[in-house]
Amino acid sequence: MMNLGDVYGRTFKTLRVSLLSTCNLGCVYCTVGDATINVDKKAQTPAAHFLKSIAQLHEQLNLETVRFTGGEPLLYHDLITVVEGVREIGIPHIKITTNAYLLDRMAPLLKEAGLQSVNVSLDAVDEEAFFKMSKRRHVDRVLKGIDTALKCGLEVKLNSVVLKGLNHEQILPLLDYAFDRNIPIRFLEVMAMGHLHNQADQYLFTQEDILLTIASKYDFMRLPRKVSATANYWQTDEGKVFGIVANESEPFCHDCNRLRLDAQGNIYGCLSSNFPVSINNIETEEELEQKLKQAMKQKQKVKFTGSELSMLHIGG
Repeated sequence: MMNLGDVYGRTFKTLRVSLLSTCNLGCVYCTVGDATINVDKKAQTPAAHFLKSIAQLHEQLNLETVRFTGGEPLLYHDLITVVEGVREIGIPHIKITTNAYLLDRMAPLLKEAGLQSVNVSLDAVDEEAFFKMSKRRHVDRVLKGIDTALKCGLEVKLNSVVLKGLNHEQILPLLDYAFDRNIPIRFLEVMAMGHLHNQADQYLFTQEDILLTIASKYDFMRLPRKVSATANYWQTDEGKVFGIVANESEPFCHDCNRLRLDAQGNIYGCLSSNFPVSINNIETEEELEQKLKQAMKQKQKVKFTGSELSMLHIGG
């Protein structure tokens, strides 16, 4: 096991694995937001390929968490196999980020395979607002998937990207929905990724804006930030907790511990980097150590600076 760290003391302890670049939604911050299905015609990467890379990385880094992303990871055919494989590798925390469109039927299988936690991307609970953000109908499918996951004993959290002029009026309905079900919720400032790389500012609804909106209905106090956390958290007078991922307003790069692996066998130390570091055909610890050092150098000193990479390709 190597002692990988930079001058800021950052290490890699959380691995985010992008299983595929296919999604069954067309969210406007991830794609151009049209009504077509974002289908990747390439064959899906075999589970064995992912598991080999994850095992090599874990041996070097002693990973604490693996989170599966996409695209939409529930569209990956061998998802149960990779979850079971990561459990056998011995990584303690296995999580997934999903739009939950298919979660109703998948949740029991994932729980049995070893999954512990689900982050659901939900930007609206109102049907029309949901369509405006995702270009799809039937938000009820997502809500049903959340209910099923909770019944299965999976930990559920909500992630809600807030875009000024599109869904910022959904903040309180989303908050009420989460509070009613005792589900933690985090609101996300828009990230300058993909087609929004140079125009995210026009949609930015800041942490302050979000707090002012919530303050119109709830009284709350700020909680201490945990090390390497992406979100700041507050607690209402009733004991309910919500978070904000403030990429622009309050960056968290200084103690980020995340490493990303895509479906082509490339690692990235930061979403701000367009430069993949391939770990395909790595045979020695020394080779992998050099690759990891390259990825570590991609981490930003102060804040996320944006990238032309699409969220569809690398996940959030």
